[in-house]
Amino acid sequence: MITLDEACVVANDRAAASEQAGCLDPAVVTALTEAGAFRLWTPPAYGGPGATISDGIEALAQIGRADGAASWCAMIANTTALAGYRVRPDWAEKIFADPASCTGGFGMPAGRATVVEGGLQVTGEWAWGSGIDHCTWIGGGVMVVDANGDPTTAPDGSPAPFVFFDPADVELLDTWHVSGLKGTGSTHYAVTDAFVPDGRWAQLAGASPVVDGAAGQFSFFGALACGVTAVAIGLADRAIAELVELGEKKPQSSSKSLAERAVVQSELATAQAAVGQARSYLLSVSDRAWKTIEAGSGISDELRVELRLAATAGMKRSIEAVDLCYTAAGGAAVYNTSALQRVFRDVHVASQHAMVAPRTLEPLGRFGFGLPTSLATL
Repeated sequence: MITLDEACVVANDRAAASEQAGCLDPAVVTALTEAGAFRLWTPPAYGGPGATISDGIEALAQIGRADGAASWCAMIANTTALAGYRVRPDWAEKIFADPASCTGGFGMPAGRATVVEGGLQVTGEWAWGSGIDHCTWIGGGVMVVDANGDPTTAPDGSPAPFVFFDPADVELLDTWHVSGLKGTGSTHYAVTDAFVPDGRWAQLAGASPVVDGAAGQFSFFGALACGVTAVAIGLADRAIAELVELGEKKPQSSSKSLAERAVVQSELATAQAAVGQARSYLLSVSDRAWKTIEAGSGISDELRVELRLAATAGMKRSIEAVDLCYTAAGGAAVYNTSALQRVFRDVHVASQHAMVAPRTLEPLGRFGFGLPTSLATL
């Protein structure tokens, strides 16, 4: 076993190799696995450490400082592990109890499942398969339909479960040709007539947990949004560190180093404030939500809304910090030898995630005005 600090050193050292390969370098996967970075939010019933959502945010931010792709894959593994609270215990034991387990997949119901004897038969194709090349189980959201293609439910009543596939049943498609987060290997993937035994799935939204643990009562979509923003916070931390390291650099035709220029000093301070605000607000709200759950109360609508607001705002502030540092660094930031160019690309790809995109602010604002608002995805 190794520490998270040691795993981050490996992730940093192999970041370029991961990006070139289009998936995490095997040494990074091994290091993160041994450090338990893929299992922070795995239910304690199956050997998880009982980490709080805030613990996960801090860990993902730490990994993000080392490499955004490694952090993103860890984020996907941990949010998918939250499904363990809703998978039938006999299957959850098989999926999550192995200390080397790592789960992933895309939750939106892009696949179609029909009820067959003993379970479901699934065909579908999903995007955004981050890290699935190293997953021990691969999930995908499905709509359950009857022979006519009309909506129905699985035997347990689930209308749109997140089902788990054996990796041998999954075809990885070569679609991940992108500008940033290249090392995540977030390719499309597909199954054809894959059999999913009865109970090897979870209804992520609207279902009650079947094993104890505060994380199981936390908003799944809220935790996902927190995780995405945690990656961006880590990237912003790295951008600040890279700019400080460039402090002695003198721009062309300038007698002053970057550190001596008033405008760069101001931009550095502004970036530091932005990422500090992002981290503080996100941790504050996630801590309040966690304590509310531990006190025996459910998360109120107001707290769910604020959690998502903190995540979306945190993403925006993290991007601002990265952009300030990238611009202040000047021409040095555009070379492949600079981590800043990778951080810049990574954070702007991360910003496109549906959980923290700017459009998520609209329902939050509607709620703030007291207008009727759907909170189904909060």
